[in-house]
Amino acid sequence: MNAQYIEDASKLIPEPQVLINMVSRRVRQLMAGNRPMIVVEARMGLADIALCEIAQGKLGVAPLPEPAA
Repeated sequence: MNAQYIEDASKLIPEPQVLINMVSRRVRQLMAGNRPMIVVEARMGLADIALCEIAQGKLGVAPLPEPAA
């Protein structure tokens, strides 16, 4: 993984555990055949692709719905 991609993605998702979970889930999706949402450069691994997608705002975190009172 490229350290610059990690730093860029960390600016949008500052919680490390959330970022790890997002990257893991996206890597599994890419391995299953989903297409990247960015232009893939040479020598980019699946984790790099996922991190770039997050850094470019292509992926995000949806807040959990508030429980009904």
